[in-house]
Amino acid sequence: MKENTTAPESINCSKYRPPKDYTHTQELIDNLPYIFMAIIGSIIQFLAITLSIWGAISAVIYFIYAIVGAFWIIIFVCPYCNYYDTRACPCGYGQIAAKLRRKSDENRFSEKFKKHIPVIVPLWVIPVITGGISLYFKFNNLLLTMLIAFIVNSYLILPLVARIYGCGHCPQKADCPWMI
Repeated sequence: MKENTTAPESINCSKYRPPKDYTHTQELIDNLPYIFMAIIGSIIQFLAITLSIWGAISAVIYFIYAIVGAFWIIIFVCPYCNYYDTRACPCGYGQIAAKLRRKSDENRFSEKFKKHIPVIVPLWVIPVITGGISLYFKFNNLLLTMLIAFIVNSYLILPLVARIYGCGHCPQKADCPWMI
């Protein structure tokens, strides 16, 4: 009878992917759904607030919030990642973080992720609420189209790309609350 010499770590090899270096193109692909969410969400804010100066202000504020939200994660989560300042980060945030903050305790990654990810959650909710309320009071085909595009991108495409491509390839996914 043949003895099993397979190491326990290698049994589940289909779920483990060793770190690899990502190109800027691959990082862009990982970030496109978030970028589209920011753009479409801004368009919804503009359309929902009746194409007024307040709609324009709301759109700009939403877009700035999306940018600040990405940097919030870069500043407050990425320094705790094992792949800080490496090309092994699928979204490229780790290299940006290295220019803004020093490396921090990797054992606190999960804690920091759970604490700071709620800061960006409203980005998924605000356009749906403002667009939905606006459609309730006055139907607009373009707004409806943008709202559907936002929902498909933000609630289907973005999570799928994150889980399958970005997070799915992330070497730190075993410690990440999003992937557990």
